[in-house]
Amino acid sequence: MKIKKVKKIYEGKAKVVYTTNNKDLFIQYFKDDATAFDGKKKGTIVEKGVCNNQISAYLFTMLAKKKIPTHFMQVLDDRSMLVKKLDILKVEVIVRNIAAGSLCPRLGLDEGKELKSPILEYCYKNDALHDPQINIYHVIAMGLATKAQMKKVDEMALKINTILKAFFKKKGLALVDFKLEFGVHKGKVLLGDEISPDTCRFWDLKTREKLDKDRFRRDLGHVEEAYQEVLKRVTGK
Repeated sequence: MKIKKVKKIYEGKAKVVYTTNNKDLFIQYFKDDATAFDGKKKGTIVEKGVCNNQISAYLFTMLAKKKIPTHFMQVLDDRSMLVKKLDILKVEVIVRNIAAGSLCPRLGLDEGKELKSPILEYCYKNDALHDPQINIYHVIAMGLATKAQMKKVDEMALKINTILKAFFKKKGLALVDFKLEFGVHKGKVLLGDEISPDTCRFWDLKTREKLDKDRFRRDLGHVEEAYQEVLKRVTGK
């Protein structure tokens, strides 16, 4: 059966999701729109959607080979991928390897400080509440996920971190921190969303140059070039 786009069911800051003529599959479309500081700053990063689609597809494929189950099925075009339908767990998982972003003022850490071990943080996926930080007790009490699901999420997040850190190191990139989202497909927890310069902090290993969305957040310039550079290092294209 040829997959056809049917109906837009979600549009977020960076992506649009459509149903298809297969009830178990969605189409995920990547936009060039960029936002920062909880939507207070808005702009456009030219070809960002193309870069994020290709980077995410490459990394999802690699992770699947490492026994990490994901929602990714196949690339449809420059900006679209076919994915499995997920019941999204409203818990964003942040994995931190190096102190950066909000962690620094919150804990009084200098940006760039190497952490002795990875830190896992949870945020409640709720735009109206600005995605507040929560812990496992909140998750269980609010019914956002079960203990068994969160155990699986933690295991997957740490394994993904180990795989990606080693991969990016070979590409001359430090994986500073990144956000993951998970969902349930036919009773199984899968990795969803995307893995890209939108959701990760990448620094060049030698120069510590930022090659991610922080260039947009901080008005550092050469934003499009940073996304293209990550695409080139990840895929070789």
